Amino acid sequence: MNQPILVIMAAGMGSRYGGLKQIDPLGPNGQIILDYSIYDAYRAGFRRAVFIIKPELEEAFEQAIGQKARRFMQVDYVYQTLSALPQDLTAPEGREKPLGTGHAIYCVKDVVDAPFAVINADDFYGADAFAKMYDFLAHTEDDDKYRYCMVGYAVENTLTENGTVSRGVCTADADGFLSDIVERTKIAREADGVIRFTDGAGGEIAAGTPVSMNLWGFTPSFLKELDAQLHDFFRERLPQDPMKAEFYLPSAVDTLITEGKATAKVLTTSAKWFGVTYQADKPNVQETLRRMTESGSYPADL
Repeated sequence: MNQPILVIMAAGMGSRYGGLKQIDPLGPNGQIILDYSIYDAYRAGFRRAVFIIKPELEEAFEQAIGQKARRFMQVDYVYQTLSALPQDLTAPEGREKPLGTGHAIYCVKDVVDAPFAVINADDFYGADAFAKMYDFLAHTEDDDKYRYCMVGYAVENTLTENGTVSRGVCTADADGFLSDIVERTKIAREADGVIRFTDGAGGEIAAGTPVSMNLWGFTPSFLKELDAQLHDFFRERLPQDPMKAEFYLPSAVDTLITEGKATAKVLTTSAKWFGVTYQADKPNVQETLRRMTESGSYPADL
């Protein structure tokens, strides 16, 4: 049985939100969203957490979550910087924007050597999602293919009333394996009640469609594949938009599935995602966490 690792992507500063939303107190007693994820992950069986952060944020993260998490888990920090690249690659001169979620996971290659889950620091996933993820990772092994997984949320359970969201829109086959994932960066429920995306040519997304909230499960093989894909990204996509192009984690998975190298089991959950994508989301998140605490889902002194 494997001992899975929890990898937490926390290098973003939350530009749309207007601050370091990952350590913004939202719970009834000053808890941050990540407190709830760490709690749910520990209950599921995780015992080690690796935070991907910017170097200048280590002190803030240690004070906000690291000190508390260390009571239950081994805690490590990995830095996502523009210099954290294969030796033969160099970020474009003048670039300040991070290279994306795929690059973020590449940065853990020297410290992760077991099956691992990936989450965003500022998303609430729910206890059910962590339990299903842990169970899969604890028993998974690569064979003739890499055996990965993801937790898929119904698209209508991942929206905000305060703007558009980015989601990896998924298609699963009859056996529950991911067959296709497309990153859509502008999704919202419009006035007529229909969920639409407006990036590219635009279109509708049916209710019930599974989407990725970046809750993924991988074996260490994925880290080796990211090296090769980063080279492809630098050669093919980055030159088209040197200052803004990003290497997305869902795109990296989709490439391996398309090439026949990997499968990704879609672990479904009825849980409703919530998070603070925009400043206006904050009151609703605070109220939701208050109700969950009062109902006994989480301890008041979490």
